[in-house]
Amino acid sequence: MIWPGVGALLLPLLPLALGYLTVTIEPLPPVVVGDAVTLKCNFKTDGRMREIVWYRVTDGGTIRQKIFTFDAMFSTNFSHMENYRKREDLLYQSTIRLPEVRISDNGPYECHVGIYDRATREKVVLSSDNVFLNVMSPPVSIAVLAADSPAPFSRYQAQNFTVVCIVSGGKPAPQVSFKRDGELIDVVPMLEPPPAAAGLLGNHPSRNLFNRDSDDTKMQKTLSLLDTEERGLSPFTENPYRVRAADQGPMSSPVTEAIPETVVSLEFPRWVHSTDPAYFFHQMHLPMSDGTVEVRAMLTWTLNSQVDNEALFSCEVKHPALSMPMQSEVTLAAPKGPKIMMSPTRARVGDTVRITVHGFQNEVFPEPLFTWTRVGGRLLDGRAEHDGKELVLERVPAELNGSMYRCTAQNPLGSTDTHTRLIIFENPNIPRGTEDSNSSGSLDSNRLTSVLLILTVIYELT
Repeated sequence: MIWPGVGALLLPLLPLALGYLTVTIEPLPPVVVGDAVTLKCNFKTDGRMREIVWYRVTDGGTIRQKIFTFDAMFSTNFSHMENYRKREDLLYQSTIRLPEVRISDNGPYECHVGIYDRATREKVVLSSDNVFLNVMSPPVSIAVLAADSPAPFSRYQAQNFTVVCIVSGGKPAPQVSFKRDGELIDVVPMLEPPPAAAGLLGNHPSRNLFNRDSDDTKMQKTLSLLDTEERGLSPFTENPYRVRAADQGPMSSPVTEAIPETVVSLEFPRWVHSTDPAYFFHQMHLPMSDGTVEVRAMLTWTLNSQVDNEALFSCEVKHPALSMPMQSEVTLAAPKGPKIMMSPTRARVGDTVRITVHGFQNEVFPEPLFTWTRVGGRLLDGRAEHDGKELVLERVPAELNGSMYRCTAQNPLGSTDTHTRLIIFENPNIPRGTEDSNSSGSLDSNRLTSVLLILTVIYELT
């Protein structure tokens, strides 16, 4: 029987009977992928050690993966630990070294220590501590692109333009900002992404191009008048078939006839560009399967082709794992001087001819939109126009010799036209008059009918 109050006197002596044990893991600062990391577990005890176990905790603490075990019963090797005698206690330090940390090493770690109690020498007293290993990863790639690309050019309607900076491979998410000509842009935050961001998913809106076959004359008339008023203000390339009023002789072309100013104002309303536009900013964080984050930062403003052409925009990325910011830059530019290549260079009747754009006189951003048309007629397959960098003419007939093809390259900053003439030579392997059965099938049928009628008349006369 224990008298009242005696239990209270025995409580302080209980740890002495069971053994004294404290465990602490030294805190770690954030580390960068590829660094070597040492986890240090310090514990102090006056008892006899039983075991040391290191765990890596995953799945939110539901799974513990054993990564190191030291069992005092079956091992006499203490090389992984250091011990110091201090009064009646022993101070130990157990270390785990990760030579090259990866993103997958990110997470909590636990150190569990067990000692024998003094009373039974068999019962094990356990204590533990944990630490969180924060593994950072610097961004591995940065790219700047146009959200809605390729897109047409319009001199007559103000349009918004969105530049997107995509930063991948960072953990945590990096800080992204935009600069124009080296100066930081003061942005207005947007809660929702701009409509043009749909182009990142491949949903390009329908193009609104001029119909050059049905309305070519009207467009040329209007451009001629606007050109005399706005020359030097609009970066667009002249049509080679358009003649300025100042260069005309007595025989004035109907293409350049004057149109009243009121008509032009009604058809193409003018707008005033701001020299200091508002820049709207939106940012998205997309978690990746490897634990990193992809950041998509979007800058949207009302494009001014007169001011924004040749402007330098840069995307700057800051991250705690980087010693200095990353940067990617693009120069907005309208297409100039497309280089057209034709293959084969000496086309013969029946050949497949490829007309391709092989570059420009300048670096063009954003990506141009290419439209092919045949001057004065339709393309070989019957279409009015063809989109893409390459125009393919299958089994060209002799009738196309001398035909002119126009390539229109345009982006939101400007447009330019380039023309090339198709010269077709005779093919000695193909008899004359049988160059293309597809295009001349009806002609052959008419010839056959005429021959039959002639034979019938001759037969009747005889």
